[in-house]
Amino acid sequence: MPPHSDIVKVAIEWPGANAQLIEIDQKKPLSSIVREVCDGWSLSGSEQFALRYADGPQLYITEQARAARQLLDRIQSHGIDARLEALKELAKLSADPTFATEFINMEGIGTLARLVESGTHFGEMLAFTLTAFLELMDHGIVSWDLISLSFIKQIAGYVNQPMVDVSILQRSLAILESMVLNSHSLYHRVAQDITVGQLIGHLSNQEIQTYAIALINALFLKAPEDRRQEEHNNPMDQRLTEMASTLAQKHLRSIILNHVIRGNRPIKAEMAHQLYVLQVLTFNLLEERMMTKMDPSDQAQRDIIFELRRIAFDGENDPSGTEKRKAMYTKDYKMLGFTNHVNPAMDFTQTPPGMLALDNMLYLAKLHQDTYIRIVLENSSREDKHECPFGRCAIELTRMLCEILQVGELPNEGCNDYHPMFFTHDRAWEEFFCVCIQLLNKTWKEMRATAEDFNKVMQVVREQITRALAMKPSSLDHLKGKLRGLSYSEILRLRQSERMSQDDFQSPPIIELRERIQPEILELIKQQRLNRLCEGSCFRKLGNRRRQEKFWFCRLSLNHKVLHYGDLDESPQGEVPLELLTDKIPVSDIKSVVTGKDCPHMKEKSALKQNKEVLELAFSILYDPDENLNFVAPNKYEYCVWTDGLCALLGREMGSDLTRSDLDTLISMEMKLRLLDLENIAIPEAPPPVPKEPSTYNFTYNYG
Repeated sequence: MPPHSDIVKVAIEWPGANAQLIEIDQKKPLSSIVREVCDGWSLSGSEQFALRYADGPQLYITEQARAARQLLDRIQSHGIDARLEALKELAKLSADPTFATEFINMEGIGTLARLVESGTHFGEMLAFTLTAFLELMDHGIVSWDLISLSFIKQIAGYVNQPMVDVSILQRSLAILESMVLNSHSLYHRVAQDITVGQLIGHLSNQEIQTYAIALINALFLKAPEDRRQEEHNNPMDQRLTEMASTLAQKHLRSIILNHVIRGNRPIKAEMAHQLYVLQVLTFNLLEERMMTKMDPSDQAQRDIIFELRRIAFDGENDPSGTEKRKAMYTKDYKMLGFTNHVNPAMDFTQTPPGMLALDNMLYLAKLHQDTYIRIVLENSSREDKHECPFGRCAIELTRMLCEILQVGELPNEGCNDYHPMFFTHDRAWEEFFCVCIQLLNKTWKEMRATAEDFNKVMQVVREQITRALAMKPSSLDHLKGKLRGLSYSEILRLRQSERMSQDDFQSPPIIELRERIQPEILELIKQQRLNRLCEGSCFRKLGNRRRQEKFWFCRLSLNHKVLHYGDLDESPQGEVPLELLTDKIPVSDIKSVVTGKDCPHMKEKSALKQNKEVLELAFSILYDPDENLNFVAPNKYEYCVWTDGLCALLGREMGSDLTRSDLDTLISMEMKLRLLDLENIAIPEAPPPVPKEPSTYNFTYNYG
């Protein structure tokens, strides 16, 4: 009777002894086999011994090695059912590093590659083969550079075929992605057989869209740096240029938006990461412009700056257009907010943001011309020091947006922070800039900033943008709504709320300290408001016709008992003496202060034509018997100062947004100063217990 197939004869050697030919039952545990071999040589402590191959790499034999050998034999068997079961088991075991090492040492990778190259495997058998191959290669034991060209073409063929099983397509895309990411030479081979256009067609299938986007990202991420932006005569270079343009085209974004982001299923973490990578790579197409310095001697580039000046101030093409004529526009360049008024091209020589900032400014001027002209003119026509320098702001804002959106940086492997709104517009970057420059101009006015406050404004704008992006707006219009809710006063409120939500600020001693401090701070704010009223303010007169350049001035007497006011021929440059203000109202005669629609001058027929901004700045003083004094503040700050000051005079609560903001800021600063010595010291929740009285008071000093 022939021996059983599980019984094999193996020659085993021991140093200093003759080799033995021993029959081994492969079904027995390896430890039992080692113990039998040790017993044959009368060796004790069999658990300290192991079998090792005498030829080849002389690796030690483990249970995993036996399993690997058995699976490899079954995979090469002629029975289809036995081969399928072996490939199923191999797909599971390949994730184990020890097993993978043993299987690869037995030339298992080459066996699987030949099965794929033969083209004879289909369906489940091919899917398990590809799964096992990918798992084994992911251990990094074998270099991807050893993969044959025929294997690559076979895998690429599965991706390009119209009707392929989903499981095979998933694994084929994953294998190609690994090739591209792990081998420079294989990148070129894959890029020759797979185009981004072919991969876009797979995005409509929810089961494979993550794998398709991952391969698109890998192809662009590993493209040679000098070939991403340039087009050469080499066909490979042309394909790379086409691929870069494909990332920015509307067709790709619309498919991702409709079939991925707005799909019926929630976005998984892996898909979110791939969308984040695609977003970063798309914005990285801006890197070349971001790192390109303007050449002040380049006439074409200087003409772009001149075009910005023309759109803002001329509205029509300048027929002269000579260099001599352009030299006369130094004043206009200053009004545009450039740092260098004589040669504004010098403002774009720093990278980043380089020429990218000029691109953004030109896009705003041409595509959103009304917004551009409004921003420039409303700041260039101001007579105070609160003008917002458009040119400088646009350059610094572009630099900030590059940092926030990681332009020019490699994607973070663990990040999945993508923004759906960037897939909704053909020029998402430029439109995002246009939204943010309007936000910056609005915040500048809310903060009543001057040139010295430039960095403070930029810090607030950065916080506004990052907070809005964290809410994941679904479109640019949705982003605008989020930013409208993040005004400067709201940012201050959020900052204070976050500070107060910290554990230290919730303890009873801290709350008690805050309550004690608050009346002092309110009194300080009250005195500041009254002092401002004593300095006085200039107000414009509003008539039934269009606004005339007529002014009147109002101020509070130093003893806080009388309001003096009177007409002026022109806006005052300094303090107005009380002698020039012929009219007055005793504070004791004031009955009430009303605002907005309740003001008498806002109820008149002509006031119906007033815009919302005027309505928000209107307030009136009602005094005995039925007289009133009507105001329209020049800005929100003056409105808050006067309404607060008048309420303080009448003994009422100051309830403006400015008072709440000042109160939060000053209390926070005062508490930090008082708690400075307690930094990093735990503050107890309750006061320490009062010690017991001493038994005697003999320790006291007798002064008698």
